[in-house]
Amino acid sequence: MKKIAVSILTLSLFIISCSKSKDEPVVEEKITKEEVEPVVEEPAIEITDYPIQDFIWKAMNAYYFWQSDVNDLADNRFSSETEYAEYLSKNTDPEKFFYEKLLSTEDRFSFIDDDYKDLVAGLTGNSKSNGSEFGISTFSNSNDVFGYIRYIVPNSDAATKDIKRGDIFTGVNGQTLNLDNYLDLLFGDADSYTLNMADIANNTITPNNKSVTLTKEENLEENPILIKKVIEQNGLKIGYLLYNSFIADYDEELNDAFGEFKTAAIDELILDFRYNGGGRVTSALQIASSVYGTNTDELFLKARYNDKLQNIFDSADLESNFIDTTIEGSVINTLNLNNVYVITSTDTASASELVINGLAPYVNVVQIGARTIGKNEFSNTLVDDLENGYIYSPERESEINPDNQWALQPLLGRNENADGFSDYTAGLIPDHELFEDFGNLGVLGETDEPLLALALSKITGTTAKTDFTPLYPVNLISSSSQFKPTHNLMLMDGLLKPMVSK
Repeated sequence: MKKIAVSILTLSLFIISCSKSKDEPVVEEKITKEEVEPVVEEPAIEITDYPIQDFIWKAMNAYYFWQSDVNDLADNRFSSETEYAEYLSKNTDPEKFFYEKLLSTEDRFSFIDDDYKDLVAGLTGNSKSNGSEFGISTFSNSNDVFGYIRYIVPNSDAATKDIKRGDIFTGVNGQTLNLDNYLDLLFGDADSYTLNMADIANNTITPNNKSVTLTKEENLEENPILIKKVIEQNGLKIGYLLYNSFIADYDEELNDAFGEFKTAAIDELILDFRYNGGGRVTSALQIASSVYGTNTDELFLKARYNDKLQNIFDSADLESNFIDTTIEGSVINTLNLNNVYVITSTDTASASELVINGLAPYVNVVQIGARTIGKNEFSNTLVDDLENGYIYSPERESEINPDNQWALQPLLGRNENADGFSDYTAGLIPDHELFEDFGNLGVLGETDEPLLALALSKITGTTAKTDFTPLYPVNLISSSSQFKPTHNLMLMDGLLKPMVSK
């Protein structure tokens, strides 16, 4: 795997010309008043007075993909340190500064967090959650919305309550959900809330007086490998993997799952990414290598950064080939498949899309479900650690500015596949479209679950025997997964390594 070296001091991070005023001749004046009031000078504004804003601007100036398109990030934006310091002093709110002054209009996914520790914990699969994973859909011709349970995280608070996949709720704490209040009620600061449940019958959703109280837990650990199994149909062995996030801490377990598929000598593979909003590029590279092969001389992705960074790197430094070992050094279990079937939804994004796009030049990728989000850019976590080029490293937490806990997750560039293709901002279009049916979600992993059943039918050739038309197709407007740190994330970990000039 290529390591890209970035010299933070050679990037023209901060181009300011400092000028000193020349001594001027002293002009004597007669003082006609008996007393002269002293002139009180206001203290000069210093850059060091605004360490958070200084970090945000310099990091974005160096790395941001659209740096050349944002006027306030131009290398020649300031003519002096004084002008720069005054600019920082006028942007005291870090979030407004980031979102309103420094982002391109093309950017849909960059974000800022006031505590890098919370952000990093989320990227390892730990977050504050009650364990109920749900989608939010609209009613027809109404401002009201309802939620439906997609799955329950094992060993969570929700796992101890009477709630399961397919259950529907229309209110929270006695308030009917609508487009104006669902964000505050479901994703606000409250650690506990009560869902008001409902039933669906005859095309009508009706409250049923049942309620379920759920409480969020700090650092709830969610294994992204929710289901792995081998299905035998029509004389074929078909591997099925429901994988919900690309998290490096589970890469070894992921490799073991492919080892089980290899031992079972599966004929075909179904990757279920319907609830997978992304994560780490290294995990995506590992899955792709497990599917296609450990051909370390073949290109999986080529990174494209902003113009300033792009001109620094050699072509080879921007490329990452398929790999033959995990990050921990284990030999990758590979299946050497000619086909792979991928289940997607409107929640599928980033690293999930990277796997599909990266495999496309080598493998017949059959996409089943709904059009994906279209997140073709990658990012990295940036913190106030100048000596490490602002790139977060767990080994350097003691070196992060203790007076600045803010973190940035800006888009740094796009990944092209071996054919040079990266233009899927409108999403990857399925070969066989099917939306989840909230009236018939089925049981995940069971062969009659509609999306899995459709994938199996395409493998075994039994399409004509089943009608997959949903009675109540989901019109998804939001989901619990969209509020996870890994959602819409293609984290370029391990591929972007800072190096600071001395």
